[in-house]
Amino acid sequence: MASVKIFGSPTSAEVARVLTCLFEKDVEFQLIRVDTYRGPQRMPEYLKLQPRGEALTFEDGKLTLVESRKICRHIAENYPEQGYKDLLGAGALERATIEQWLQTEEHSFDPPCSDLVFSLAFNPKLDEEWVKNNNSKKELDKVLDIYEQRLKETRYLAGDKFTLADLSHLPNTQRLASDKRCKALFEKRSNVNRWWGEISRRASWQKVVAMQQEPPPMV
Repeated sequence: MASVKIFGSPTSAEVARVLTCLFEKDVEFQLIRVDTYRGPQRMPEYLKLQPRGEALTFEDGKLTLVESRKICRHIAENYPEQGYKDLLGAGALERATIEQWLQTEEHSFDPPCSDLVFSLAFNPKLDEEWVKNNNSKKELDKVLDIYEQRLKETRYLAGDKFTLADLSHLPNTQRLASDKRCKALFEKRSNVNRWWGEISRRASWQKVVAMQQEPPPMV
């Protein structure tokens, strides 16, 4: 039985990020699907790990982690010879550049992106005009302008190889890029659009998208 266990739902951005990393690294794992919402269906085994019922729990042997980016770093660092080997780069300089863009994703890209995702998901009546005037959209525009310039110079955010800096963007970008109210954010920027096309076609991410489309487990 696999020593790596994931508790959560593939529809969660946090869980999807970790699953993609596991697929990239060819790490065997067991997914214990737990509904995103709290309720009596939460299994006792999971609630011992996450009493408040957070979206993600990761176990690797005796190690337990709950933050997706930290988990991805752990996977890339602890399974260096498996699967795709460039997620954290080669050497200190490449690693530093990857970390810089991971920080940008976490602190500049993800907050406005997540805000848009949640707003649109919970209020499907919101239209393109609402998106156009939304403050989170305006903040995301600023970040994507920086990405556009960067991706004019390099194939991927941290250089010419796909890394964790790119992988970390996949879950929430998928949601916005596939929403007709937001897809122009990416399509109107040629370099961002090219980059998104490349990273979203990776086999690892396609496996996660397929998992997201599976019906939830029977309770």
